[in-house]
Amino acid sequence: MDSALVARLRQVPDRRSERGRRYALVVIVALAACATLVVGGDSVAAIWQWAARAPQDRLARLGSQYDVLSGRYPVPSERTFRRVLADLDADALDVQTCGYVADIAAGSLPVPEIPRTPGPAEPEQRRLVQRAAEHPAPAGLLSAAAVDGKALTGARTEHGEVFLVGAVDHSTGAVLGQVAQLAAPGRVFTMDALHTTKVTARLITGELNSHYVLILKGNQPLARTAAHTLLTGSDAEWAQTSAIQEDRGHERVERRSIRTAETDDTLFPGATQVFRLRRDTGDLDGDWTAKEIVFGVTSLPATLAGPAHLNHYERTHRTVENKIHWVRDVTFHEDKSQLRNGTAPRALATFRNLAISTIRLAGRANIAHARRNLLDHDDAFATYGI
Repeated sequence: MDSALVARLRQVPDRRSERGRRYALVVIVALAACATLVVGGDSVAAIWQWAARAPQDRLARLGSQYDVLSGRYPVPSERTFRRVLADLDADALDVQTCGYVADIAAGSLPVPEIPRTPGPAEPEQRRLVQRAAEHPAPAGLLSAAAVDGKALTGARTEHGEVFLVGAVDHSTGAVLGQVAQLAAPGRVFTMDALHTTKVTARLITGELNSHYVLILKGNQPLARTAAHTLLTGSDAEWAQTSAIQEDRGHERVERRSIRTAETDDTLFPGATQVFRLRRDTGDLDGDWTAKEIVFGVTSLPATLAGPAHLNHYERTHRTVENKIHWVRDVTFHEDKSQLRNGTAPRALATFRNLAISTIRLAGRANIAHARRNLLDHDDAFATYGI
């Protein structure tokens, strides 16, 4: 019986001609997905090397064709991996892998298990627990996803640079999929100024039946000026609709002060509130060294999101965005990739997203530690139920 992931991967259409086809598509993409989980599986060559040592019983479960002459289940060559990954239905692959992740996040599938190195909890895990205890989330938060775009710096195709947009769950850090795949009434989408457009706002509040929290900068000058005018005044004047949060870490202190005001959709499509967020940073000795003020708009009414809620949504957005970029560039060496053929750059990005999401949903804070715990082939296959 197929695992949940393999069953989904079987639904990705095979665009190859049936003539001369030796390996089922699911064998190739499932091996690539498993290999990307493991430390070092960051290129097509590395994926092939890992797959070449796959246990025979796991290859049989995937449906690899038995070779009578050698008496073994063979593994596709590196050339086959490259050719197949360069001509995938990348949209279908995204839909199926992100659907698998969304099912786990929703509780429809069991949480994956990843073996741990004996000893105390990872430092990152301890910090997450400590931070959650020091800054509990305000009651009444809605499910939120950070919409994040990232260019694959080293990758190029005949169409130019590869730029991918995904939605990352605030609570788990899992990549849930493209925005259009995430229609869920009541979900909150947080975005930076790059994605603040009227078209996006209408899509979220209309077709997706959800809410947004957007930052207003130079690309929306009229809305930003209107928000600035509505929120002008001394701190004392805004005491009833303000919130302050302080954080200590990484040898610095950050104070986040927010004030809110009601508005309507004449300022921005679907808008009900605007906010001004001030970030002050300083050293541990109490000296403030930098200040930043940004304005934003949200479709969330004050009854669903007060100042503390909006402060939390924005803070979590920055944390999740930075976390995903760091992991993909540093842990998976994404910006060093030189893939240039067809859909291969996007396919490997999809497998990285799947690996990151799976590891985070398994409760692991340090992606590199978890990947090293999966060096055993059986453990990597077992993570996806194969």
